[in-house]
Amino acid sequence: MSARRVGRLDLDLMTRSAAVPRTGADAALKALSTSANKGRLWFAVAALLAARPGSTRRAALRGVGAIAIASTSANLVAKNLFPRRRPAAELLPQHRRLTTRPTSSSFPSGHSASAVAFTAAVAMESPLAAVALAPLAVAVAYSRVHTGVHWPTDVAAGSAIGLGAAWATRHWWPKSDHEEGPGHTAHRADPPALEAGAGLLVLANPNSGPGGVDPGEEVLRRWPRATVLAPEPGKGIVEQLAEALTASPGEVRALGVAGGDGTVAAVAAVAAEHRLPLVLIPAGTLNHFARDVGVATTDDAQRAAATGSGVRMDLAGVQIGDGAGGVEHRWFVNTASLGGYPEMVRMRELLESRKWARWPAGAIALIRTLRGAHPIEVDLDGRRERVWMLFVGNGTYEPKGFAPSRRPALDTGLLDVRYLRADSPYSRARFVLATLTRTLTRSHVYRQYDTVALEVRLLDGHRRVATDGEVGPLGNHFHFRSEPRALSIYRAD
Repeated sequence: MSARRVGRLDLDLMTRSAAVPRTGADAALKALSTSANKGRLWFAVAALLAARPGSTRRAALRGVGAIAIASTSANLVAKNLFPRRRPAAELLPQHRRLTTRPTSSSFPSGHSASAVAFTAAVAMESPLAAVALAPLAVAVAYSRVHTGVHWPTDVAAGSAIGLGAAWATRHWWPKSDHEEGPGHTAHRADPPALEAGAGLLVLANPNSGPGGVDPGEEVLRRWPRATVLAPEPGKGIVEQLAEALTASPGEVRALGVAGGDGTVAAVAAVAAEHRLPLVLIPAGTLNHFARDVGVATTDDAQRAAATGSGVRMDLAGVQIGDGAGGVEHRWFVNTASLGGYPEMVRMRELLESRKWARWPAGAIALIRTLRGAHPIEVDLDGRRERVWMLFVGNGTYEPKGFAPSRRPALDTGLLDVRYLRADSPYSRARFVLATLTRTLTRSHVYRQYDTVALEVRLLDGHRRVATDGEVGPLGNHFHFRSEPRALSIYRAD
């Protein structure tokens, strides 16, 4: 369509709008149009949506992100590329005109771009909220024509930009339409069936998960013939279980654990050492390991134990040397880390527990942690590096960015190694920028690779390693390795 025909269409539609009789809606549309200046209306709506945890909070965050993209595209880019005069004030009656008319290019409508961007982005997370907001967005877009500050095609172009901006948020914050399944393993296990829990020894940690809930009571209700232990003060879990196994040789057919990932790692180490299958009872706050394995609820654990269904998966371990001859070994089921990574994970999980979505929570935690981080001089398998933080995963994690969240496979026999270099100028700022633009895998300040083992020597003193969220002893020499298919775990088919 030629520019002349577009102009005639705009003039015809504007004339038709001007001919609408005067009503009480005129003042309301003027007020609504003004309230949306600089996105203030939508930021207020976002604040209301964010007050409630869950999908509405995610919708608010995505909506604000979409407004940022739409506003930049429409107001800073398109208006400068496509200058256009606004409709003459005389085309509309006096009572419909805005007191202060904008002076920027008429094309496209920034108000329409923001309105559509916010509503379309909200729809991706909370369709019901978007249905309620849609009439408001339409009214804001039309108000720009009704008050005579935009041509109809300006509004159409702004709306198209808004839709594109909402879709663009998926680039930084992918939308999952379904829950990810458990990690795959090709190795089946054949653990004994435990209908009533005979031969089952369970370590139940009352300090894990929601306060005031003792998982030991739930374990006995499900498996009345099981033996349940609580952690003893002043005694390690590994030591406690080893003593219990020694006291009843041959009687224990399986170990169980009800607690968070730190407790799970300790019991899993004993199960692997004594070649006993593990009953995993999710009783922690976030239960990352249980989610990856595919035992999301106690019902899942009970069903798998009753039928004797299980799989074999990898474990990982780290040998910690203190430089004076002392050596300690720790197992981990999820991750180990040095530097600022443990603090970043702790902060991210705190935000997630408050119903923040993973990507925004991770971004905020990353920025806060890097701001106060101190670089570490290390030798990685013979290569001298200066790093801000080091991550080692039990198995290969996805995505490959700064916030790994799931393991597609549980039997790769590999460690997932990631670190942020500190020897490049402005490395922290470059890392954050690469993260925000989703170009991290091509950034020179970020490294990721998979390996069977990793040797880490600290060149600037001693540090504590964190395994599965638990802070370990000081050391300056760390040897990480994967132990393929070391753990048998009950999981229903």
